[in-house]
Amino acid sequence: MNEKSKTAQIDKDLVTETAVKQPDEKKSVSSKIKNWKFFRWCGDGWGRFKKKHPNIAQFLVFFILSNGITVLQLAMMPMFKALFELTGLVNTDFRIWQIGKNFDGSDYYVFNYAKGTILSGGGGGLAYFLAVQVTLGIAQVINFFAQRNLTFKANNNIWWAAMWYVLAYIVITIVAAVAQGFYKAPIYNLFINTWNMGGFGNLLADIITMIINSAISFWVFFPIFKLIFKQKKEETKEA
Repeated sequence: MNEKSKTAQIDKDLVTETAVKQPDEKKSVSSKIKNWKFFRWCGDGWGRFKKKHPNIAQFLVFFILSNGITVLQLAMMPMFKALFELTGLVNTDFRIWQIGKNFDGSDYYVFNYAKGTILSGGGGGLAYFLAVQVTLGIAQVINFFAQRNLTFKANNNIWWAAMWYVLAYIVITIVAAVAQGFYKAPIYNLFINTWNMGGFGNLLADIITMIINSAISFWVFFPIFKLIFKQKKEETKEA
């Protein structure tokens, strides 16, 4: 009886000891990774570079985050496009703000999404417009918080910054739409009709137009962010 009790106690102690050691072992592995010379060297190097060239370092962070957001847009766009094309919105014309003529004499619209799928010769209709805007809207919300908190480390009034961000987004969207009228149709025509790539050509054209649109936003947004994202020095209160 005593022998069995002793064996049971030993087993219990082993289980308890293992349970206690596991977190310590995990913590030990995590600490080892953080203390690797390579990571410490990279962290120290980035810290020195950031201190010596704060503006360049800030732009690099902005560049990396912006490209990450662009990749996210490229992943979301086909999904939303396929989703909206399942509705009748693809057969709904969406053409607003006629401001002149195209080179072929037809009316030029800032937003020109003729009904019908692009593969059938249409412009995707209201479905394509919504797919683009929903994709851009989600991406820009993520971009706002990422750039504010990581790139510019702003602590000014978030609602004031958000208001100017939305206004800037609307203006940039319109400007990008105007520019899109010059390159969108030729790109889709090249991949779908000239090179006869069908659905895959349509996907490539979507990606290229999204990249161009993102590039326009990239160069315009950085100076805007510099203006609306500010670091306010906290006033020290006297005791």
